[in-house]
Amino acid sequence: MDYQQKLAEKLTILNERGNGVLIRMNYIKKTCSDPKLRPSLLTDKAMESAVKYINKKFPNIDFRGNSQHLTSIQRQKSEVMAAMTSYYDSFLDVIEFRDHVYELLNTIDACQCFFNIAINFDFTKSYLDLIVTYTSVIITLSRIDDKKALVGMYNCAHEMTNGSSDPSYPRLGQMFVEYEHPWKKLTEEFGPHTRSVTAAVLSLKMVYPRRNLPAEQWRGAQLLSLLSAPAAMLDPACCDTMACEYLSMEVMERWIIIGFLLCHSSLNTNQASQELWKMALRSGLYLTLTRDEVLNIHKVSEDLFDGFKGYSKRVADIKECKEHAIVNSGAMHRERRHFLRGALKELFKVLEDEPGLLGPKALFVFMALSFSRDEVLWLVRHSENMPKTKTPEDYVDNQLAELLFYMEKLKSLMTKYSQVLQRYHVQYLAQFDAMVLNDTIQNMYVCPEEESILTTSFVSTLSALSIKQVENKEEFDFRALRLDWLRLQAYTSVNKAPLPIKDYPDLAKVMNMIQFHTRMVDSADNLLQETSDLSILCFYPRVFEKMFCQSAEELTMKRYLMAFPATCSHFSHCGHPLCPEETVAIEKRSLRLSVTFLEQIAKQTSSVVLEICAEQCNLNDQLLPKNCGQTISAARNRKLKKPVPKKGEVQKEKPGAESLRKDRAITTNMDKMHLILTELCSSYSLCSDFIIFDHIVVPTEFLLSHLETRLSEIIVRMANYNQTTQEIARPSDLLAGVRAYTASLHTLSSYINLDVTRLVKSVLLQQTQPLDSQGGQTITTLYTNWYLEGLLRQASSALIVHCPTMHCFVNQATENEPGFRAEEYSDISELRALAELIGPYGLKFLSENLLWHITSQVSELKKLVIENMDILVQMRNNFDKPEEMDNLKRRLSGGENVLKRMTIIGVILSFRAMTQEGLKDILHSHCPYLMGPIECLRDFIPPETDIKVTLSVFELASAAGLTCDIDPALVSAIASMHADNTSVDEEYKLSCLLLVYVAVSLPTLALNPNSFYSREHGGHNNNIHCLATAINQLAAAMFTVQNKNIEQHLKEFLLLASSTLLQLGQNVERVESKNRDSVYLLLHTIVEKSPFLSQDMLESCFPYALLRNAYREVFRTFVITLG
Repeated sequence: MDYQQKLAEKLTILNERGNGVLIRMNYIKKTCSDPKLRPSLLTDKAMESAVKYINKKFPNIDFRGNSQHLTSIQRQKSEVMAAMTSYYDSFLDVIEFRDHVYELLNTIDACQCFFNIAINFDFTKSYLDLIVTYTSVIITLSRIDDKKALVGMYNCAHEMTNGSSDPSYPRLGQMFVEYEHPWKKLTEEFGPHTRSVTAAVLSLKMVYPRRNLPAEQWRGAQLLSLLSAPAAMLDPACCDTMACEYLSMEVMERWIIIGFLLCHSSLNTNQASQELWKMALRSGLYLTLTRDEVLNIHKVSEDLFDGFKGYSKRVADIKECKEHAIVNSGAMHRERRHFLRGALKELFKVLEDEPGLLGPKALFVFMALSFSRDEVLWLVRHSENMPKTKTPEDYVDNQLAELLFYMEKLKSLMTKYSQVLQRYHVQYLAQFDAMVLNDTIQNMYVCPEEESILTTSFVSTLSALSIKQVENKEEFDFRALRLDWLRLQAYTSVNKAPLPIKDYPDLAKVMNMIQFHTRMVDSADNLLQETSDLSILCFYPRVFEKMFCQSAEELTMKRYLMAFPATCSHFSHCGHPLCPEETVAIEKRSLRLSVTFLEQIAKQTSSVVLEICAEQCNLNDQLLPKNCGQTISAARNRKLKKPVPKKGEVQKEKPGAESLRKDRAITTNMDKMHLILTELCSSYSLCSDFIIFDHIVVPTEFLLSHLETRLSEIIVRMANYNQTTQEIARPSDLLAGVRAYTASLHTLSSYINLDVTRLVKSVLLQQTQPLDSQGGQTITTLYTNWYLEGLLRQASSALIVHCPTMHCFVNQATENEPGFRAEEYSDISELRALAELIGPYGLKFLSENLLWHITSQVSELKKLVIENMDILVQMRNNFDKPEEMDNLKRRLSGGENVLKRMTIIGVILSFRAMTQEGLKDILHSHCPYLMGPIECLRDFIPPETDIKVTLSVFELASAAGLTCDIDPALVSAIASMHADNTSVDEEYKLSCLLLVYVAVSLPTLALNPNSFYSREHGGHNNNIHCLATAINQLAAAMFTVQNKNIEQHLKEFLLLASSTLLQLGQNVERVESKNRDSVYLLLHTIVEKSPFLSQDMLESCFPYALLRNAYREVFRTFVITLG
């Protein structure tokens, strides 16, 4: 008969089902109480009267009375049924669960089962869990304020749709009414079960008091210490009650408190019951029902017992226990956490050093995790519901991070050495447990057939184990054995069982130990999760975040902060298939919390790292050549024996003085920064990654992301760009700062496994683009804007002069003080630094902006050509007729404008050539083996090659900073200017006439006093020497686009220019011959810079004697000074 009851199976299934129903009820309560999640039908104004009516009349609602209150449900009956079905079905699950629990509890009472947590542990635990779960379901159900509205609306819609009420509605309504006062009803229900419940709870009197000890006694007993008895270090940790050693304190307290609330009669008659109950009441103020739903144990107990006669002493006991808990429990749990921090650290260090001890001492790990978990959960629920106390600091723990950290460390150690556990316990099961169990069975006087079959199967299963199975990595599964042991406990715990378990405690002891050993082999991970599960923190996000902030403020806790985001990985275990909607919310909350913590840790770490980098950058700046002037001056004064400065004058400290210390105990700001950095980086050693639901979280990526964003901002800030005053840092200064930061960042690799090279490459590569990954401006944009607006704008006005001799731009001598020295931003070293900073990509962006300005000028030039087209055509045809040319020249307008625009183009192209030169030098130093083949490809491309192929080669060469006969970027820019309304022939005609326009306008330059050629600068004071670059490159680009012969058209230009300049030479007496010689040199410069013209071509149309005389005249006026 007892075998057919299937008590073990029913307890297992109902406990699992009960947990799901409980979670479902809690989810419905949270959904209905949250304005954002609340069902829309409950908040709909149209439904307001229906909801009030249902709540008032429930459960006896007249659905057929055509009440005007229910017309809104009538209109939306299908929507109401669809929305309320899941809630209604969930409440039906409660009825179904209650019916099965009643049936099982009655069966257990009828069988007069024996319960003792130390003997039939699994059977007793399952029984007590079922009682507590059932009670929690009913209490949570009673806390759902909208349950009547949800059920009433569904049934109303059902009645209107189907013509009759739902069959389950009367029972559901009756249940809601019965549990209006849940504790009173529950105590009535459990009256018949008092004997069983009291016996089960009282079996804790040997376990709970031994676990509920103050930290002083733990410390005195050297609890969890492997070093307290070195001689016994290799002895296996075992006891008569293995599973009780890591049983949750909160679970036991729930059993005791709720058990004695339901079956309270023994509190007045049994002294042991009273002592156990009082001890549980003194331990704290709140117990968890589920998630963040708590039970105020003293208030509930007092309210319940106030209604019973003869319980005045118990009410007094409750008040006394409450006062004791308020005064003492906070300090007691604080001391426990303090003890556990040290104990877990010692345990981890020993096991990390000797992982082989994990085999015999695995129990210690689970005890440590369970004790720590209990203390964390106690703190969490009491922090959220903090009582009025004189010592609120007892409910705040700014060192919790350390406890969480070592919990995670112990778990990872167990996972890492899982094979050590398996090897040890497989041998233990096969070579010890199987033999002891066999001997125990042989010594039993009675063993019925069913029990005999089970015990024999235990022995045979264990005896068949071998170490080779571990070596071959076979999968172990002892779930069937453990379920059979639970069945055996059920069979032997009923009254008048042929083999009563209470008469054979040795069998229970051996089997409980075997059960623990089998779990070490096949489900150590599950046991780890069970003993260290902190998923309840997911439901206390405010408390969790507050605990993180408190720990983050402590310097000594920074190394443990990573435990907080790692704890979020626990949250994936707390979902249930009966409530899939909650799982989605838990996943979002878990990710939000972990990301928040990781962002905070990364923010702190990056701030410290970059503060150290900034200090190192300042120290590096002191060593730059620009800051050594004072030192050189002082040395020179000493050599010349000049008087030393007076005592009042403060001498500037030399670089390196900060490293000189008289006392090592004096800590500098840098010392503190490095200490904080060490602490923060240590936290990253907890784990390289962890999994939250389906997401792999890598903590170092958050640090890299923060560093990337901050470093980009710092580099842009170091450029010191001021758009109003057009000020910016010199590229060489910025490059020195970036190098200092990079060198400091690379030291981070010695603290933490971080790819700093990847970080720096990513940041610097972003700085070569117009915008970074955050959409912010980069130094490429800043320097492009500055060189265009600050330097080239003044160069186009001749306030700044291009100086070919020194390969830079220089300021003209003017009355006004210049805002900056042009050579400090445009000499070879600065442009190399610019190329190093913004790279080929950045220079390409700069080049595109320069070419946009060039195309703008070309567009204006074409307009001028079109205005004077007829005259230019005649001049092109009559260039060898001086009289006619003279007449046409008088009619020609805008010559100076053409030359000015061409000069601007020349200035821009000259600057672009200088930047290309800087890029070439940098690439030669970085990748000479790449530059060599590119140069060969450029130099040896045959002239007859197709122009498209030639341009593609030139594009490659140009990207590497090499100069080409035809500028591919300029060709592309000119080609993009082609208007739809002009034909190719018209464009070609405009290009030819533009060269004519420039050639015939050259003599007007002699009128400008600034056209004087400066030997010092190697060019003209008004930048007209840049015309040579403009004419050559622009002509090459235009005629390449039009697929015409460049050399032929440049020869034509040379003839026209020579002719007009020779006519200039005939005006000996006229004013316009003032700078004639300087303008002659311009013609020579055009030929010199052209890859298509030669000196022979020049001499054929312009006498060399004139050039020689021009050079002599120009150089004669130059005063040579010798320093």
